[in-house]
Amino acid sequence: MDEVTLANKCIEGDQLAQRKLFEMYAPKMMGVCLRYTKNHAQAEDVLQDGFVKVFTKLDKYSGDGSLEGWVRRIMVNTALDHLRKTNKFKANISMDDVGYKVESDTDALSSLMEEDLLKLIREMPDGYRTVFNLFAIEGYTHKEIGEQLGVSENTSKSQYSRAKAYLRIKIEELQIGR
Repeated sequence: MDEVTLANKCIEGDQLAQRKLFEMYAPKMMGVCLRYTKNHAQAEDVLQDGFVKVFTKLDKYSGDGSLEGWVRRIMVNTALDHLRKTNKFKANISMDDVGYKVESDTDALSSLMEEDLLKLIREMPDGYRTVFNLFAIEGYTHKEIGEQLGVSENTSKSQYSRAKAYLRIKIEELQIGR
């Protein structure tokens, strides 16, 4: 069954189609939610809220682009809404707690396992993590990020730069500890 047919069956209230859509995308979307939240419980809350939005707004899916991409955008926006509600992003706008570090250690990065990197991303301050995910992983521009988060484009760039510096420091600490 193609994506448009699946979406239409879900809109009609077909519970088997709804279950199929959820089972098809929930594992990938959980990964998206985990990147924006601090722990598994918060990610599950965002995932659940996101799928509620998916099913209530599915009639707005036009069939242009992939259904997965449409669902992913809803999950990202739901995660951002979660951060706004808890007001965690604004608390991290003052970004002076991590110094800049320009040089990069590509050997350290290449030896990191994906799980280690995701753990480091989850441990980032909320502002760093949010901008890093939106820019580096989701592909938003700094202008779009600023509009989404209600901050300036320069704040987005600064948060991203400091997020990278934060990751470099943490990666080096991991390498020294191994």
